[in-house]
Amino acid sequence: MDADKQIRGLDPDSEFVDLAAEVFSLLSDPTRVRIILALRRAGELSVNALAETVDKKPSGVSQHLARLRMARMVTTRREGTSVLYKLTDEHAIALVVEAVKQAEHAVANGQAPRHHHAPG
Repeated sequence: MDADKQIRGLDPDSEFVDLAAEVFSLLSDPTRVRIILALRRAGELSVNALAETVDKKPSGVSQHLARLRMARMVTTRREGTSVLYKLTDEHAIALVVEAVKQAEHAVANGQAPRHHHAPG
């Protein structure tokens, strides 16, 4: 049986379509995409470490993280006086990875993009 048919809400008239569009809207900001990629690589990071990684001011990164927290894409853990951020689950990174792969197709000029080549 096709796995997609087992997942609730994949019909065009699904109650989740509007919420899915909001997820894409939230991920349409390059800084948020960079934050998600940084958290994928590092696991957990503070606001200051994320700001350094994505080359943005901590105050701006903090605002992006607040939006990602409201959407339940990231969670926090307190360690002493620091707050560490991490991805809630694998879904946000899966969306970002697929978007990056699609972007590679857009600039591949008829060639197979990098993600189509076997690692080696």
